[in-house]
Amino acid sequence: MRSKILLISFFLITFSNQIFASTGKLERFLVPTWTVIPFIGILLSIAVFPLINSHWWEQNYPKISFLWIIVAFFSMFIAILGSKFSFLDAFGHEMFHTYEEYISFIILLGSLFVVSGGIYIKGSISGKPLSNVIILAIGAILASFIGTTGAAMVLIRPLIRSIKWRKHKKHIIIFFIFLVCNIGGVLTPIGDPPLFIGFLNGIPFEWTFRLFPMWIFAIFILLFIFFIMDYILFKKEKEKPAKTGEKFIKIEGSFNILFLLGILGAVIFSGVVDLGSIKTTYGSLEISNVIRDLSMVIFAILSVRLTKKEIHEANNFNYEPIKEVAYLFIGIFTTMIPALMLLNERGAELGVNTPSKFFWVTGMLSSFLDNTPTYMTFLETAKGLLHLTVPKLISHEFGIKIIEAISVGAVFMGANTYIGNGPNFMVKSISEQEKIKMPSFFGYMVWSIVILIPLFIAVDYVFFIK
Repeated sequence: MRSKILLISFFLITFSNQIFASTGKLERFLVPTWTVIPFIGILLSIAVFPLINSHWWEQNYPKISFLWIIVAFFSMFIAILGSKFSFLDAFGHEMFHTYEEYISFIILLGSLFVVSGGIYIKGSISGKPLSNVIILAIGAILASFIGTTGAAMVLIRPLIRSIKWRKHKKHIIIFFIFLVCNIGGVLTPIGDPPLFIGFLNGIPFEWTFRLFPMWIFAIFILLFIFFIMDYILFKKEKEKPAKTGEKFIKIEGSFNILFLLGILGAVIFSGVVDLGSIKTTYGSLEISNVIRDLSMVIFAILSVRLTKKEIHEANNFNYEPIKEVAYLFIGIFTTMIPALMLLNERGAELGVNTPSKFFWVTGMLSSFLDNTPTYMTFLETAKGLLHLTVPKLISHEFGIKIIEAISVGAVFMGANTYIGNGPNFMVKSISEQEKIKMPSFFGYMVWSIVILIPLFIAVDYVFFIK
């Protein structure tokens, strides 16, 4: 299926270039609003089809993703009819950067998934409320220093093993997504991609530590809510945790931690080392990014080759979760091209002019769109609003509050949906593979609306409105 998607994509681009001659103009194509329909369609498919027939969805989700890719391309073709733009003049730049970002996105998720699959953590992890709180707290701290994806992939399997005996456990995974996959990653540019983009655009590496008050405020409240909920549900459990026979935590396959650090180093390398770029008609390919992605692939291959089969078996490791993410997100990335173009063209028309508004609009759009371009769009909006460069913004009192609001909104509100951040869907897929019945797309949103939205209202009131 992956080869078919790439083949059709290549054919459509080539075909359009032959039929619609390039105008060579620098004007931007104004994308019609209706072209976001395929994006809405794939979101509804992810939300609704598993509810109607989950078995059918598990067998056919690659085909559904592929179908919406075709519809998206068809919509973009229709949109340019009668205009002076060729297909590539209209969409080539955005497509180039979208697929470049998708490839890097999958390589990063895939390499972390593979390397973490070679790390087996065992020991006296009980699955009781206090133990679970400790794991979530550790994950929330690690998320800022090895990334939300890295922390999630390292900790999700030992967490699932520790709660295997429990009947009530889906809430534990949901709070794991809230804390480890999203909110925990706000303290450093390594934690989440939008903050890394901010770093590349002139925000100092240590600047994000000023977000610590928002981080500790949200983490403390969520851990408190979780402990109360988990304690109540724990009291309803009839079974007791089995004795592991281990008094201490032990790690097998610990050499994979070096590969994990290598992946982290490759990401940092791509941001701080400029080796030039390969220029193309529709964008440039940074050589340091190519080295980063190749390095991550090499680390993943080495992990697979060097990790003992018994460790993978103990982790119940297979490639289905990453395959599901790859198939669905190629559809999401493709169909959101017009949506991101609309956001770039009309983001300034949203009337966003206070830190509170930046927090909510950046966050809500990051819940459904890629949070990195959303962050960049509103960073540019902030620069235009105050007529300041990034270095001037971070020394301007009002500018500081706006960048804080954009950063916190983009990272925190990725937890609102399964697709708000890459590791969310990965954790859901791994959990379901381990027979944990997770909420549907809309079911998860009920949890986020009930628990997270009041929290975000409090964050807004304490840090951005007052």
